[in-house]
Amino acid sequence: MSAPVSPSHPRIVVGLSGGVDSAVAALLLQRAGWEVHGLFMSNWDEDDAYCTAAADFQDARRCCEILDIPLHRVSFAAEYRERVFAAFLAAQRAGRTPNPDVLCNREIKFGVCLEHARRLGATAFATGHYARRANAADGPQLLKARDLAKDQSYFLHAIERASLAATHFPLGELGKAEVRHLARATGLPVHDKPDSTGICFIGERPFREFLAGWLPSRPGPIETADGQRLGEHRGIAFYTLGQRGGLEIGGRAGFEERPWYVAAKDPARDALVVVQDHDHPLLLSRGLLTETAHWLIEPPGTAFDAQVKVRYRQPDQAARIEPLADGRLRVSFAQPQRAVTPGQSCVLYDGDRCLGGAVIDATVPVAGDLAGVRAA
Repeated sequence: MSAPVSPSHPRIVVGLSGGVDSAVAALLLQRAGWEVHGLFMSNWDEDDAYCTAAADFQDARRCCEILDIPLHRVSFAAEYRERVFAAFLAAQRAGRTPNPDVLCNREIKFGVCLEHARRLGATAFATGHYARRANAADGPQLLKARDLAKDQSYFLHAIERASLAATHFPLGELGKAEVRHLARATGLPVHDKPDSTGICFIGERPFREFLAGWLPSRPGPIETADGQRLGEHRGIAFYTLGQRGGLEIGGRAGFEERPWYVAAKDPARDALVVVQDHDHPLLLSRGLLTETAHWLIEPPGTAFDAQVKVRYRQPDQAARIEPLADGRLRVSFAQPQRAVTPGQSCVLYDGDRCLGGAVIDATVPVAGDLAGVRAA
C-alpha cells in the first residue's frame, strides 16, 4: 500500500529513462518541494546487443540514490506490443511511414504509465520532455519549449487533455546546456550521457535490419516517373518519401550522375517511384487530408488559419485548416511542402500553443486536386 501523501508536499512520479533530461526533471521537482518518486519503465522485452535497458536502469538507479528518492520499476511490454507496435507494423505493411513515438506517448507514457503513477499515490506525473504546460480558462494548454531547437511538443500532441492536466514538464523553460550544467553541478553521473536518437522501441539498431525480422520481404520494381524500370527494391516498407540513398540503383545509361530520391509508393503493385530532382513536382504537395483529428482545444467547427508541422524539427508552415464533418482535416499549405508522408503526423499550432493534430492520410499533389490525392 502506498504511503499517505503530505498535503504540503504532494507526491509526483517522474518517468526516468536513465538519461540526463529526466534526471534533471526529478531534481527540479525535488527543489520545488515535491515528494518525488522515480519510475523506470520497460517497453520492449528483447535482450540483444542494441538493447540498453539494463544499463539505463542502472543509470536511473544511481541518480535516484544521489537525489535520495525511491525508484520503482515496471514493464509495459505487453501493452506496448498491443497498443503501439501492432499499429506500427500494420502501417508499415500498408506502405506508410508511421511515427510510433507519438502513439507511445499517448498510449504508454501518458496512458498506462500515468495510471501506474496514480496507483503509487501520485497526484501528478512528470517527464523530461522539452515542452511547457499552462493552465487557462479553457483547460490545460500544451506549449512549445522555450528552446525551440529542443521542442518536443510535436510528439505530445496526441495525448489526452485529462492526461495533460496531470502532467508537468520541468525542462520547458531550459536549454540543453543548462540541463547538463545542473546535472554536472549536482553530481549526477549522466550529465554527459549522449542523447538517445533512436525510435522508441528500435533504439539505435539499424532500422532495416530490425524491420526485416518482422515483415516479409516483398520485392518490386524501382521505376522512374514515366515507368522506366531501374532496378528492384526489397519491399516498399523499407523506404520513405524523400529518402536519398539506400536504393542501390547505381549509374544508369541515359541518366545524369545525380542522386535519386523516393518520390512515391504504389502499394497495389509494390512499386517504388524515384526521381533525380530534389524538388521534383512528385515530391511536392500543396495540401493533405488527415485521419480523425485529436484536439487539445475545443474542436473548431469552421475553417481557420494556423501553422503546421508535417515532420519533427520542421519550421512552422502557414496553412488553412478545414475541419470535415467526419472528424478529419483538409489542410492547404500557403507554400508547397516537400516529401509530405502518409503515416506521419500533421501537428497544428497557434504561435507557441499546440492545438492538436492528426495522422496524414493522403497528400494533394501540386498539379492536382483532392480527386487525385496520394495515399502513400
